[in-house]
Amino acid sequence: MNPVDLIPAADAVPVHWAWFKVFLILTFTVHILLMNAMLGSGIIAFVSRLTGDQGTYALQKDVSDKLTFLIAFAVNFGVAPLLFLQTLYGHFFYTSSQLMAVFWLSVIGLLIIGYYSAYLYKYKFDGLADRRNWVLGTAVLILLMVAFIFVNNMTLMITPLTWPRYFENPQGTLLNLMDPTLIPRYFHFVTASVAMGGLFIAVVWEFRRRRSVPDARANIRRGLNWFLYATLFQIIFGFWFQMQLPDPILNLFMGGSPLHTGIFLLALGVMVLALIFGIRGRVWPTVASALTLVFLMILMRDLVRTAYLKPYFTLDDLAVTGEYSPLVAFLIVLTVGAVAVTTVARWGLTAASTSNR
Repeated sequence: MNPVDLIPAADAVPVHWAWFKVFLILTFTVHILLMNAMLGSGIIAFVSRLTGDQGTYALQKDVSDKLTFLIAFAVNFGVAPLLFLQTLYGHFFYTSSQLMAVFWLSVIGLLIIGYYSAYLYKYKFDGLADRRNWVLGTAVLILLMVAFIFVNNMTLMITPLTWPRYFENPQGTLLNLMDPTLIPRYFHFVTASVAMGGLFIAVVWEFRRRRSVPDARANIRRGLNWFLYATLFQIIFGFWFQMQLPDPILNLFMGGSPLHTGIFLLALGVMVLALIFGIRGRVWPTVASALTLVFLMILMRDLVRTAYLKPYFTLDDLAVTGEYSPLVAFLIVLTVGAVAVTTVARWGLTAASTSNR
């Protein structure tokens, strides 16, 4: 059987696909930053407790206070990019989700358990004592499992040649374990989360340093150290991931395409800047460099997906119906929602700042 015959027909889109691509990249950027802060800070708190570092109690306690909010925001802000992904690549994403349906649907139950564990860790922090790490470890392990399921789906959707395996396993339990990019892609994501989690911790304690909170400088340095070491490991996993790409795609980033190569080289330069600023303890320049790097990596990720799917589909193949009213309604709702969320967040920060005085 020709695997291409298994690819469903693409649905029409109401407006030009570029609108959805811009929204996909922007919303995914917000989601991945929240996801990185959530998973990374959880891993850091877990390892800090596991190693018995008594000086990190305040850091662990602070992570316990923020982890539930980070999970909630990460999950909610993950809905938008998932919808835009389905709008553009639904015929690939829907198929891959069906092939691994058991694991894909299990994400809901896993997140509920992980969320409950995070709440238990938060509200029973001191009472848990030695069991604290078991509770946090459960939450972190579940988040790592969810990440692995997502990485499987994202690699499965861009490799239609693996889809005929369905006829050997039609139970919805397929994973893309034979894909050479799966493991390095996953570890690249996890180390990136640890790096950004460390930077998130550094930012939180930078604000507290300005209020002369004890141990603030020490926790800033801890956060930056996690950022630095995780970024160095990320380079290793990133190189491994890159070397596993098919040669035609790899060559695009090695001089075969000015766009692909230019973004890749720019990302390398920004990463060096982030490391230099991190070593020097300059929090805000490190943040600016890291945010730029994350955005460039998301662009590279999108280019890789496009290159994988090019033999089967390009976005120019999408039919456009020319219905602009849904887009206008979406932009209005988006603007109102953004104002509401910003206002509520500002109220919350003001209330928290007042209570801490």
